[in-house]
Amino acid sequence: MQDDALRQQVELALEEVLDPELGKSIVDLGLIYGVEKRQETIHVTMTTTSRGCPAADFLVDAVRERVATTIGDDRVEVELIYDPPWSPDMMRIEA
Repeated sequence: MQDDALRQQVELALEEVLDPELGKSIVDLGLIYGVEKRQETIHVTMTTTSRGCPAADFLVDAVRERVATTIGDDRVEVELIYDPPWSPDMMRIEA
């Protein structure tokens, strides 16, 4: 699967994952920084709206589970990063 097609498939699936504090899709909020296949593993790079986000563990687990379910493979890594830091400018217009 091409990286663009994979990213689109993953982002479509992740539109169902809502930030519990804001009630908006993590994709619409711009929290997903990257999706790529590294050997046999899907690697998702994401952030949270703040470094001390109390929902960080929930969001990482939700992304891992949703991607694994969508792709049909449990080889999913989710990396939480804070560079660049998230800002409201990263949100889609829909959010």
